[in-house]
Amino acid sequence: MIVVMGATSSIAQALMGRLTEIGVPCRAVSRRPEFVRASLAPGSEVRYADAADPQSLRAAFDGATQLFLTMTNGPAQIELETRAIEIAAEQGIGHVVKLSAPIAAPDSPVAVSRWHYAIEEALRASGMVATMLRPYAFMQKLLLLAPGIVEGGVIVGTSGAALFNYIDARDIGEVAAAALTRSEIAGGAYTLTGSRTYSYPRIAELLGSALGRPIRYVDLPSDAFRAQLIERSGLPDWLATHITEVQRLAVTHPERPTDTVARILGHAPRTLELFLVESLDSFRPQVVTR
Repeated sequence: MIVVMGATSSIAQALMGRLTEIGVPCRAVSRRPEFVRASLAPGSEVRYADAADPQSLRAAFDGATQLFLTMTNGPAQIELETRAIEIAAEQGIGHVVKLSAPIAAPDSPVAVSRWHYAIEEALRASGMVATMLRPYAFMQKLLLLAPGIVEGGVIVGTSGAALFNYIDARDIGEVAAAALTRSEIAGGAYTLTGSRTYSYPRIAELLGSALGRPIRYVDLPSDAFRAQLIERSGLPDWLATHITEVQRLAVTHPERPTDTVARILGHAPRTLELFLVESLDSFRPQVVTR
């Protein structure tokens, strides 16, 4: 049995969809199981678990052989994911596919990547087979830009013309399914990207063309950008710092696409252009009907 944590996430949903397509049952685990049940296929299970509650993890992992481990980034991440790893080992799980981060290293300039490195080290020391998926920015995160685009036709950042790797969460989910069902992939560490890189000015141009109105990119100094994320967007300090660090990383460590997704899946990853077309309504003013 494959246990899928974080079952409400877009990656986990894509993973479970792919497992269903190939006839592999899974057990979806979430703190909000009521949001998961409707999307499950016959033969799949759903169970409640909270990483802060060890007993709920033991119940969720009971009888499982493999685990897909993903949690929302946050200051407690090392503690929570390490606990899940320890309990998975106790329960006899033999293989963990962990959603990690690019440049997961002890000296990474991005704090969240340093957290993921610490968790990867705990997973390697657990004795279980460890597969690390290290995707760059999810295309789905671009939807967070929608309010600024809808209200002012503006994208704000601090990366200038730096290029970013983007990858569709659906492709990450499919790679995770491959890692859980193909023994030749298990145990590796994979940096995942789309097939091209994009700057924020280019994304603004693509959206403007698709929407039929100008979209501008406004570049701010890092401190001003971080302050805006806290003061105007209401983000917690750690998350505003993380977003700023990721944007500056693209400046100091130029991002280049890999062919990993294509090699594993046998087809090219989804394009950003396709994702934007599919998501175009999110960037338009919503019409209220009475």
